[in-house]
Amino acid sequence: MTNKFNTVDEYIEQFAPEIQIQLQQIRKTIFEAAPEATEKISWQMPTFTLNGNLVHFAAHKNHIGFYPGPSGIEAFQERFGNYKSSKGAVQFPIKDPLPLGLIAEIVRFRVLENTK
Repeated sequence: MTNKFNTVDEYIEQFAPEIQIQLQQIRKTIFEAAPEATEKISWQMPTFTLNGNLVHFAAHKNHIGFYPGPSGIEAFQERFGNYKSSKGAVQFPIKDPLPLGLIAEIVRFRVLENTK
């Protein structure tokens, strides 16, 4: 994707309707888990901040990337099962339902980290 986005809405609107639904689900889940967070575009992807970056997410060809940083990955690594993960990211396949409960837990964990 080569477009530049100024808002999360602009970012989401660039995708097919079924991907937009998944992105909106993640967005809603993050806001519910971190109601005081603010959203912005950073590194050309949706980013939520509260005393610094909390999480980012982005749509890719075959997955939704969720980026809670290294601490968020490490704390929940054993809960990822078959999801691919790396030092600061986890990939949720587009063809599967999103693990919204797990995403909310990770966001709440990150809120606690950023508000200490």
